[in-house]
Amino acid sequence: MRKLIESTFVSLDGIVDDTRPSTASRAEPQHWGRPYWDEDHGGYAAKLVDSADTLLLGRATYEGMAEAWMSRAGDPFADAVNAMPKYVASRTLTETTWNATVIKDVPEEVARLKEQPGKNILKWGTGELDRTLVEHGLVDEFHFWYFPVIVGAGKHLFEGAGFDTTHLKLADISRFGSGIVVHIYVPR
Repeated sequence: MRKLIESTFVSLDGIVDDTRPSTASRAEPQHWGRPYWDEDHGGYAAKLVDSADTLLLGRATYEGMAEAWMSRAGDPFADAVNAMPKYVASRTLTETTWNATVIKDVPEEVARLKEQPGKNILKWGTGELDRTLVEHGLVDEFHFWYFPVIVGAGKHLFEGAGFDTTHLKLADISRFGSGIVVHIYVPR
């Protein structure tokens, strides 16, 4: 069975994104994270992408990522990400670009994807989709990338997710010279 791996950038004060509509663009990970993107960061990200052959995204993450990534080409990482099939959980999206398929019944369709042969399924971003994934026990690993920055405003990790207390087990830690520390957690 394939693993579903969630990979999320987190500031030390728990910020994962700006609020929508944006009240603090400085809270967007591409702004506060960029100073720490180095060879360690790139190598770890490439290892995650190489271990996967499918991306799972919520609608908001998909829309932002599609806009940013569709024009990128010519390096192995971007080419691999762009070539992967993508599944977008959305109740409202009717059309997609960027090699994507909309899924409506998340528990059923993600469970079916996990049963198919292939590499891991990589999920980027943390938001509303996580409630369903956690409630149904569909996430096999959480990779929380803690960046050495305090943002001060924005959306917090799992803010508004509304699921019950969920206990995890620390499976591994990776430390980068830039100060990023990736905590890998698995369900208990």
